[in-house]
Amino acid sequence: MIREHFRPLPLTRLADGARLYQPTQRLPERVTLESPALDVMTDLQQFPARTIEPEASIEAANAKMIRYGVRLLFVVDPLERLLGLITATDILGEKVLQAMQARGVSRQEVLVQEIMTPREHLEAIDIEDLRGPKVGHVLATLKQAGRQHAIVVEVRKVTFQERLAMPSTPPRDFVQTVRGLFSTTQIARQLGLQLQNLDLATTFAEVEALFTH
Repeated sequence: MIREHFRPLPLTRLADGARLYQPTQRLPERVTLESPALDVMTDLQQFPARTIEPEASIEAANAKMIRYGVRLLFVVDPLERLLGLITATDILGEKVLQAMQARGVSRQEVLVQEIMTPREHLEAIDIEDLRGPKVGHVLATLKQAGRQHAIVVEVRKVTFQERLAMPSTPPRDFVQTVRGLFSTTQIARQLGLQLQNLDLATTFAEVEALFTH
């Protein structure tokens, strides 16, 4: 029956050196403070989120950041539910020393879950609130929060497969999903700033100087 109605597709051999397609997002190289906010958002529908498990060591987290050229990893459980965030700043900061002293362990033994920012301490921007705002609004939000990154979320309808996997009773009709990410270093780069360091206060000072001029 299938042969009668559907003609088989032509097949080809895989060439030596064939590569996997890597989805990438092309953000505008240059923006201004008046550019649309979405011009500086890393869209996780187009760029794969980099994740790590909470039981991983901070050394493994640091190696993964270097490998993928990122400064933030999403910490997730086996069901890909968000547990928190860990940044390069966390790994280089005082949290590591505090964890070492608390458990009497070496740096190599400190775990991601000990220094990450847990989900309940995170705030996010709803993507529906980004349809009109500009890059300047995003920077003002980051400065007020005192953070280098901001999560963007969207509320969407739960798929049938997700409903089956949900442990909650009764299952939900809608789920909040992390859709994107804002980064002060990424925004500064698109603004054309040549940052000498990754200090948050310095970054905002340079951005404000650019706005003044």
